Amino acid sequence: MTIHYISIIVLIAVLVASSTAASETILSDVNLLEFPLNLEYLEAEFFLYGSTGHGLDKISPELADGGPTPIGAKLAKFNDTVIRDIIYQFALQEVGHLRAIKNTVIGFPRPLLDLSQSSFSKVIDKAFGRPLRPSFDPYANDINYLIASYLIPYVGLTGYVGANPLLQNASSRQLVAGLLGVESGQDAVIRGLLYERRAWKVNPYGVTVGEFTDRISKLRNQLGNEGVKDEGLDETFSSGSILAGDKYSLAYSRTPKEILRIVYGSGNETVPGGFYPKGGNGHIARSYLK
Repeated sequence: MTIHYISIIVLIAVLVASSTAASETILSDVNLLEFPLNLEYLEAEFFLYGSTGHGLDKISPELADGGPTPIGAKLAKFNDTVIRDIIYQFALQEVGHLRAIKNTVIGFPRPLLDLSQSSFSKVIDKAFGRPLRPSFDPYANDINYLIASYLIPYVGLTGYVGANPLLQNASSRQLVAGLLGVESGQDAVIRGLLYERRAWKVNPYGVTVGEFTDRISKLRNQLGNEGVKDEGLDETFSSGSILAGDKYSLAYSRTPKEILRIVYGSGNETVPGGFYPKGGNGHIARSYLK
């Protein structure tokens, strides 16, 4: 009887320990899955406003979850209807991503986003190390909008690559793999469109599209502060660089810290700014704010 009772006690202890470990695993997955909502909100709003003049508040208000309306986002002046259609498709994809993540974890409301001309021009000025005159306007034309779009999906892509091996649950990894696949596709399309035009001069600056992308990529490497994980269209190969990858042509990965340093524009995960004036939402992002 004594041995029997001891066996039961040991079994209970094992079950409790397993349950605790499982809870911790689930919690770690939840944090890693909800963090990308910050980037998905940014992409959804930028692409929705750029292609339609409206954001989540009109398209899918339940996904905004009461979060503040983005600052300065507006309809872009597209001359090329194909590019506008591509951006609109990206917008719908981002709405799907928000739904997919929020169907898996509770998530959080849309953070305050600054998608104004001023917000983008500050990034471009920092990339060039001087203020451009006139200030860069992402909504002014097709090329400017594509250059501004170059700023966004790739950062989220590297975050998914970094998160995937840390996830414990198979369904979590499947979700991230699905998100990563489409984000990679968006980045490839944007790079492809810009690559075709990389020798074009961006008016009125007299600087090529390729140089814009090179400077943006170098800035992201600088802000992330973890080495080279980015490359512009004119870097690496003598003929150009259609896709970004390491020496084995594998996708680069970034941690949440690196991503926050980049999207805040501060190079510091504890100092919000840039596209997130009040910082990102969720446990991971808020844990870095003082």
